[in-house]
Formats: sequence, structure tokens, C-alpha cells
Amino acid sequence: MSSESDARRIAKGSPPSQLVGEQNADQPESLSQPLSPPQGPSPFDPLNLCIFATIALLGWLAGPVAVIVFSAIGFIGYAKARQAGLKRSKCYLHDTRLVLAYLGILTVAGLWGTYMLAAHFGGF
Repeated sequence: MSSESDARRIAKGSPPSQLVGEQNADQPESLSQPLSPPQGPSPFDPLNLCIFATIALLGWLAGPVAVIVFSAIGFIGYAKARQAGLKRSKCYLHDTRLVLAYLGILTVAGLWGTYMLAAHFGGF
């Protein structure tokens, strides 16, 4: 068979979902059935804790430069969102003005920390 005849056969035949079902016909019922989600409430996923730990690691490795990068990116993002009309955030501080002030202070603190490290190690 050529690839052209295979294409015609597939085009005339059943949809792929039925073809998969036919291929699994010889398997036990438990293997051919899709997995169903577990019943009841799902357990708490501490994804935020993993994210916080990763950011802390990056902060530890990169020092105040990481603070500058993350806070500046956050500040720019919140400034654009506020211009687009966002007044209340899911952030703990809720009010976007407070979030912008917080991120601005962090950026300045990161700049100060970078300057102090450079001055301490003879960069300035």
C-alpha cells in the first residue's frame, strides 16, 4: 500500500477516536477505559509554597539583583494592569496602589543592596 492509498482509506474510515477504541478491543476493560477523576474534594496542592521556595532560592543565589528583577517586572505588570482598569488585586495587599508602592520599595531596596555589595567588594 502506498501512502496515498492509506490516506484515502483513513479519510473514508471511522474517526480516530473510534479507531483507538477498536485497537483497544483486545485489552481488558480496565485498560481501555479512560481514567476518571477521583470522587470528592481534591487534596490541597501546595504549589504556591513550591513557587515561593524557588523564588527564595533564586533570591539567595542572585542576591539583590533578583529582588530588582522580580520587583521591577511585578511593578511594570501592575502599572499596566492599573492603567487597564484593575483596582483590586488577588494579592494580599488587594489595592493596586499598595501593591505598586510595595514593589517600588522592593526595587529601591534591591538597588540599594546592589550598591552596598558593590561598594563592599570594591566595585565603586
